[in-house]
Amino acid sequence: MTNDTPTPATPGAVHLRDGENGTAIGATFYEQVGGRPFFEKLVNEFYRGVATDPVLKPMYPEDDLGPAAERLTMFLEQFWGGPTTYSDQRGHPRLRQRHQPFTVNPDARDRWLNHMRVAVDKAGLPPLQRDQLWDYLERAAYAMINTFDH
Repeated sequence: MTNDTPTPATPGAVHLRDGENGTAIGATFYEQVGGRPFFEKLVNEFYRGVATDPVLKPMYPEDDLGPAAERLTMFLEQFWGGPTTYSDQRGHPRLRQRHQPFTVNPDARDRWLNHMRVAVDKAGLPPLQRDQLWDYLERAAYAMINTFDH
């Protein structure tokens, strides 16, 4: 007797694409966490904190944080195996280059991480996915530091 039911992807497994910006092969983290609604909720919660932060808020050129929230949502969706809308609209993410005009020092990094930690905790992910997401966010935040000046 054979079982024709596909085996679900292992949470935390590496997910491949069929090309540089191609369709993801197998269940992605994006799919595991619920797709766009999850990332919209995460990013909206994050920007609630940023909106009141005296160090981070001035880094956003728009009075309305909506455009920044949409860019981060699209980036995270793509990074985690969802649609490639970010690259389709904005090209390669080039995160360090895009953040270069801003003073990203350890204080800004820590503030960014604090607001993102609140958002991740409120998202209510299972531990494995929560840890996987947090590991990436923390590494990315450390990589964005471009000065140790205040």
